[in-house]
Order: sequence, then structure tokens, then C-alpha cells
Amino acid sequence: MPRAKIRRTMYNIAADDLGAVRDFYRNLLHMDVIYESDWYIVLVPSEGPRFELGIIARNSDVTPPVAARPVGGGYLTFVVEEVLVAFEQAKAMGAEILEPPTDLFYGQRRLLLRDPAGTIVDISSPVPGTVVV
Repeated sequence: MPRAKIRRTMYNIAADDLGAVRDFYRNLLHMDVIYESDWYIVLVPSEGPRFELGIIARNSDVTPPVAARPVGGGYLTFVVEEVLVAFEQAKAMGAEILEPPTDLFYGQRRLLLRDPAGTIVDISSPVPGTVVV
């Protein structure tokens, strides 16, 4: 049986204020805008693996109604070289910090934030001196 071939990988965040969410990710993770309209924005990492983060107007005709509801039950993760750099940037931005950088049993240091659309964001990096597979 033929398999579906993946062409792009992206995650879309339904937001009321597209600009605020765009600026959150641009400032926190230095993401670049590759497309922007009044109802949809696409960001990609300036460096690193190809991943697209879409920000779509919650009230857009193409936003699935089930996705327009407030976020719940999941979180978006970015693994960075040093989570403490992201923590300092998040504080400077006045981001809502849910959990400061915390060392976890499996060798990761995790920071939990909430973006302006309500999405929970996990920014993690390996704890110095540990090997993570």
C-alpha cells in the first residue's frame, strides 16, 4: 500500500492577536517570518532543522472550529542549546513563565511558558554534563 509522503511539517496556533504571537516567537527564539497576511503568518527557525510554525486567525474561515477553541491537552516543545538564555529573554519580554528552568530526571532542563495565544511552550536543553539520547 502506498504511503503518504510528508512535504512539510508545521504546527498552527489559533490566535486572536497574530502580531503578538509572531513577536513572541521572533523575540524568544529568533524565528524568521517567511509569509505574512492579515489572517496567517508562517515562521521558521533562523538556524537549525526545518520546522514551520503557523499563526492563524482564530476567526478565519479556514480555521477548523475545533481548533479555534482555547488550547488544552498539549504543548509545543523547542530544544535549544541553552535554556537559560531563553529564560532571560522570556523574562525581559515579560512572558508568562509557568515553570522556571528545572532539571528533570532524564537529563533535560525545562522552561515552561505560555504564549500570547495561550499555547503552553516547553523550551528545553540538556543539563550540562549529562548525555541525552
